[in-house]
Amino acid sequence: MEEKTADEIAAIFSAAGDSVTVINADANFAAYGTRSGSSDTEAEWKAMIQRNTEHLEIIKAYTKNDGTTSIWTSESFTAIDAAITTGKAIYS
Repeated sequence: MEEKTADEIAAIFSAAGDSVTVINADANFAAYGTRSGSSDTEAEWKAMIQRNTEHLEIIKAYTKNDGTTSIWTSESFTAIDAAITTGKAIYS
């Protein structure tokens, strides 16, 4: 398998931003229900937050083909790290 290109890495990082947005959209389940109008249960909402949190953790761990060198270079993970913390607090 070939190494990821700069464009592929940028697309992965962009997808991470989508998960950050989902996690940070609502402070709690009531806010989610009000904003989204969704009929999801609180358990379903927490499961969605957990999936997005885990997605961010997986993305942060991406490595080159050698299995140890990160694909990331100068990207800032400040927002991602904060969203992981927020997400875990929601579903834990």
